[in-house]
Amino acid sequence: MVDNRYATALVIGSVLSLLATVYLSVAVGTQHWYQYISPPAAGGGGANASDLSAMREEFKHGEVDEKAYSDTLFRLNGTLGLWWRCIQVPAHSHWFKEPDPKMVTDCVSFTLQQQFQPKYRHPGNHNSGEDLLRTYLWRCQFLLPLVSLGLVFLGALIGLCACLCRSLTPTLGIGVLHLLAGLCTLATVCCFLAGMDLLHRVSETPDGVDASLGWSLYLALISSPLHMMAAALLLWAARSHRQNYHRMTAYRVA
Repeated sequence: MVDNRYATALVIGSVLSLLATVYLSVAVGTQHWYQYISPPAAGGGGANASDLSAMREEFKHGEVDEKAYSDTLFRLNGTLGLWWRCIQVPAHSHWFKEPDPKMVTDCVSFTLQQQFQPKYRHPGNHNSGEDLLRTYLWRCQFLLPLVSLGLVFLGALIGLCACLCRSLTPTLGIGVLHLLAGLCTLATVCCFLAGMDLLHRVSETPDGVDASLGWSLYLALISSPLHMMAAALLLWAARSHRQNYHRMTAYRVA
């Protein structure tokens, strides 16, 4: 029989784990990890309509080149995620005649092969040599959240089996899995931020472009401590239940 304190800790830990998993899943599937706010394209110093149309077509249908899509993100209010890159473009071709054109979002996903492409010391220049640090930061930032989700689902599967067997013994292992998941999520955010910082050091950001962190990144950042709090509750419940079990066993033997 499980003590009420342990049952409460398990329930709260399960709820925290569920919230963290939902937050992380939403973060991985959305593109608002990093966003750029570009100056208006129309008018005085902006790009003309033909340039924007060419950039849009290159962004959607051209080969994936880090410098090309980064420049497009800079100039067209782009957003970047782990699996997506998006730009905001006018909905109509005659947008330059309208004072306040309607904007739509065009998104393109990174394929699995593109995720493993090398990053170069000078983006767009393949002769500059591979930048190993940026290459592996990019690979880690999309692999680690998948590892984190996998660890949580493995923990959920073990927990389901433990419930069917009416045993608290696997709770310690489930707690460790959640702790590792939280660390992987935190490492994902760190890799992404480090990669963006290195990219901005080797790329020239146009004047007037503001950059900021997006809500998807904050969701991932929130999910990390939630996983760790769930892990702490599960580890406490497992350890306390084991100690109580040993005391009860010693009492019965005595």
